[in-house]
Parts: sequence; C-alpha cells; structure tokens
Amino acid sequence: MEALDKRREHVIALFRIVVGLLFACHGVATLFDVLGGPHGPAPDFAAWPGWWAAVVQLVGGTLVLGGVATRAAAVLCSGSMAYAYFVEHQPGGLFPIENGGESAALFCWSFLLLAAVGPGRWSLASRLHSRRDDGDRRVTRTLPSDRATPM
Repeated sequence: MEALDKRREHVIALFRIVVGLLFACHGVATLFDVLGGPHGPAPDFAAWPGWWAAVVQLVGGTLVLGGVATRAAAVLCSGSMAYAYFVEHQPGGLFPIENGGESAALFCWSFLLLAAVGPGRWSLASRLHSRRDDGDRRVTRTLPSDRATPM
C-alpha cells in the first residue's frame, strides 16, 4: 500500500485527465457531430437541455482535463450528470443498469470525487500558481547531467 500512497497524486491527476477527456468528447460529439455523433437526435442550437448539456460537457470536461478551476467545473459537471440521471434515466427504472444511466451515474460520482480531492499536481492551475509565486524571476532546474563530476 505504501507504493500506492507514493503515487497518489499521479493517479489522481491521471484520473482527472481521463474523466475530463471522456466527458469533453461527449460534448464534442453532440455539438459537432463527430466521434460517432450525438447519442440520439442532435439538439438544436440553444435547445434545453440537450445543447446546454453538451456545452457543459465540452467546457467543463476541458477545464477538468486541464486542471483549471477543477473543483468548480467538477461540481457543475457532477450536477449536470445528476440532473441527467434523475430526469432522463431514473424514470425508466430504479437502478442504472435498468435505465441506461450507468455513464451518467459514473460521471456524476467521478466529478464529485474530483471536486472533493482537487486536481492533483499535474494541472495547469498548479503550474500557473507556481509561476505567480515566482514573480518575475526565472526558475531554473539543475539536471543530474549538469552537476559537476567529482574527480
């Protein structure tokens, strides 16, 4: 378990990247009729809720993918999937396996987890934050090959 604890930040970041990418792909598919197109009929421009859900998927998924405003975007994405589950899927049966709402339920809980744990180290926000802390001074890193070899 210690080995997993050491890699926790990496796993969280990879989880965030994969979930954000998959969610953004749903939005791209619906809005631009690519990647297999929308699941069901394509929504008209600004039609509620389909078109707006696709915009949330694209924008929210992209923000989560990049690790920018991750917690706020994840809360929005989680809420949109909770709405999708309870309004669109749940009337068709109690359990997600009965009503076709597995992906909505998984995305909802995945985004809720990301909202709770944050983006992890591999995020654009952490990179921007570290640069802001450095001010105008340039940060250089010494690579092992740059070190002087003892004689």
